[in-house]
This record gives sequence, C-alpha cells and structure tokens, in this order.
Amino acid sequence: MVKKRQDPLEDGGEIREVAFSAPAGRPAGVEVLTLAELRERADACRLSTPHRPGFHHLLVLDRGRLVHCVDFREHLLTPGDLLWSRPGQVQHFGDLSGAEGRLVLFESGFVDPATAAAARIEDWYGPAVRRPEGAAARALDEALTQLHREFGALGGLPLEVHLEVLRHLLAVLVLRAAHPEGAGSRQDEGTCEASETYLRFRDAVERGFPHSRRVADYARTLGYAPRTLSRATEAAAGVGAKEFIDRRVVLEAKRLLAHGDQPASRIADRLGFADATNFSKFFQRQAGITPIAFRAAVRGVD
Repeated sequence: MVKKRQDPLEDGGEIREVAFSAPAGRPAGVEVLTLAELRERADACRLSTPHRPGFHHLLVLDRGRLVHCVDFREHLLTPGDLLWSRPGQVQHFGDLSGAEGRLVLFESGFVDPATAAAARIEDWYGPAVRRPEGAAARALDEALTQLHREFGALGGLPLEVHLEVLRHLLAVLVLRAAHPEGAGSRQDEGTCEASETYLRFRDAVERGFPHSRRVADYARTLGYAPRTLSRATEAAAGVGAKEFIDRRVVLEAKRLLAHGDQPASRIADRLGFADATNFSKFFQRQAGITPIAFRAAVRGVD
C-alpha cells in the first residue's frame, strides 16, 4: 500500500513523509482497499501518528464512526461522509476498530491532466469532508464500486488495458467527488474570471510562501494589480490576499512546530523570516499564542 520512511522525529525533527508504493503485482499509481484491509495490513500506531502522505486519500465511510485529523482540524466521519485529503497535508487516523468503509489511494500523476484540472485535485484549500446526498451520493457510490471491482480483477485484461480502465474509472470517481452536490448553479463570466485569478494566486502562494509574504510580489509575478488579487481571493476564500498568504505561513509553522523538534530559529529561516524574534511576533499575532506555547499545547505538555 504505502512505503513509510523514518520515525516522526528523525531526520532533524521533520514530519514523517509517506510515499506511495504499489502492492506487489499491482499497477503503480492507485490502490483501492477497505478499512478492514487497512487494519490488517497497516501499523495502527503509525496511522495514528501525524504524517504527510505524498498521495491522495479518498475515503467513503459506510458504517460506524471515524475521527480523522487533517491539518490540525478533527473531522468526525459518519456513514455517507466523503473525506478527501491531498498530498502534502498532515493527517492522522483515529481509532479504526469501529469503522467500515472504502479507501482509494492515488498519485496525482495517475489521472490525466484534463481530469486533474476539472476536478481541481490539488485544491488543498477545499473542504476535507463533504456529504453527498440523493442522486449525487448514489452516483459516487456506483463509481467507487466499479473502481473497486476493477482493481480486484487483475488478470481479466492485459495489464496495459487494465491500467487504462482503472485510470478512466478513477477519473469518474474524482470528478464525482469534486462535485458531490450534483448539478450546481451556473456562474456568470465575471465569477469565472475571478475564480481563475484566485486559482493562479493560490498556486503561486503554495510555491512561494517560504520566500515572500508580500501581495505585491505575487501580483508582479502573475501580472495582476494587488487589488485584483485581493478581490479575487476575497470572493473565493473569504479573506484578502495578504491574510491568505499569512494563513498559509501559519499553517506550515504549526506543522513544523507540532510534528518536529526544530528550534524557532530554524523554522523562522525555513519560512523566510529574518530571525526567530520576527517569526515569534508574527506567529503570536496570527495564532494568538507563542510558538513555544503552541508546541506545548498540541503535544499535551503542561
């Protein structure tokens, strides 16, 4: 299923990264399994320890309840809920013993570019949990059932054909998962243009937040006025462009503080701050707590 690397605090206190590794005899890039199979094959202690997978998790809960934490937010899943966590997000499972469901693991490159764009599979800022209803829920379940059946049918088709069938069935599933509400309302041209501006800005921030927190820098790189970026971000994310950048920096700081042992000076350097003092002031202003106090709180240290 997955190939795990290092213990959580090895390699200088880094978050444990998890790379995708295809099961023996299976095609690379995707795997479908039940939570019962996951319990049998994976180390529960490692699943419950925060880690950063390099691949997508699509989980549909069928029975029971499950707590799953994604980037410091706990989600209580009940039957019918759909969870989608993306590569790079820090996550961990709760107690799996009372939950039953189906899990799809896949690498971003396994789906074709058109599907990736239409489903916005790299939208780290989208909701982690959604609840399809009615016809949309039935369509999603059918897509997942067909993908699961095909994944288990290795040998029925030539391997290269089997791989393409899996790719197409996964495309249907991720498109359904990206739009679990079914048919949505049509957007006017202005809204679509603003959305495209936001998506370009969001992707630029993901690449550049360790180097710049200035809206003007992103505006210059993308060819927009700073005010245009702020309007687009406000419309799509509910906050201005500067706040959007700062929140991304705070999220990464929280990841590093909670799941590593690096000193504040090292974290400050990684996130582009001149020194630990400036980083500490920024973090306290944004998070309402000092970095040291935050680290102690999330680790349960008095």
